[in-house]
Amino acid sequence: MAQNVVITGASAGIGRATAREFGRRGANVVLLARGQEGLRGAARDVEEAGGRALAVPVDVADHAAVRAAAEQAEQRFGPIDVWVNVAFASVFAPFTEIGPEEYRRVTEVAYLGFVHGTMVALERMKPRDRGTVVQVGSALGGRSIPLQSAYCGAKHAVNGFTESVRCELLHERSNVRITVVQMPAVNTPQFSWVRSRLPRHPQPVPPIYQPELAARAVAFAADHPRRKQYWAGASTAATLLAQKFAAPLLDRYLARTGYDSQQTGRREAPGRPDNLWQPLDAGPGEDHGAHGTFGDRAHGRSPQMWLSRHALPVSAVSVPALGAAAALFRHRLHAHGVR
Repeated sequence: MAQNVVITGASAGIGRATAREFGRRGANVVLLARGQEGLRGAARDVEEAGGRALAVPVDVADHAAVRAAAEQAEQRFGPIDVWVNVAFASVFAPFTEIGPEEYRRVTEVAYLGFVHGTMVALERMKPRDRGTVVQVGSALGGRSIPLQSAYCGAKHAVNGFTESVRCELLHERSNVRITVVQMPAVNTPQFSWVRSRLPRHPQPVPPIYQPELAARAVAFAADHPRRKQYWAGASTAATLLAQKFAAPLLDRYLARTGYDSQQTGRREAPGRPDNLWQPLDAGPGEDHGAHGTFGDRAHGRSPQMWLSRHALPVSAVSVPALGAAAALFRHRLHAHGVR
């Protein structure tokens, strides 16, 4: 029997690639996003891959709209098996240059959007005692960087509320599962349409990965949701381990490198359009697809993905080995003059 999958933020980037991944499995995929053209393109991708699609225009900041979309999904395909929260918004700027209304908007989409999706999914899954929620997280939810305070704050919040929900499900001995996939920098269209006050064009912090790698990680997590978290990409593992063992050095390293590493060499035109309040894939010819403009620098595979899928429990990991990794990281920081 085909899986019934709901994906928020499905019109572009990781959400779009994840929709295709489930389409290849023959799943019934319900696509939630704001942009009409992006949704149409995502629906075509799913159906061409072998699945069935239902596109529903939704702003995930609106709980009532998300709930109505879930009802529409179940009327069309039946009970939801997997709910994937992906949708987000961001502002690239120093904290003091982000307005309170912008901060609120990022929080409503990138944090409360996940809360709304999880609420709606559990309303349906808990009475049936089955189903899986997958949160698409970020390494930046464990280690913040400069110029993305609103987004990093939201991703930290997603980790926090998800841990609480997981504990409650365990307390209830529920068979509903919830897990998080922490993502690396990914080649998505967001860097071309995110609101930015940086002097140069935004970019993901290298190394950069293709969205298909992220999509495979999401699908694997949906199939094996008993793990608390999955880490996608070697850079995610390195970042989270560095935060655990060398956080003060990492602060100084990012203070020195974090501004330039998030910008290309191309000057940004002032007043460029962005998608914070309105989608940029709403009209004809505006489907941006899954990929951004960094394909020539993006990796499609990562050996770390295999480790994430087959890793031993944390209790079996060698503490000396982790300490050695931290020592190596400190050596690299010192090589950059950070002490």
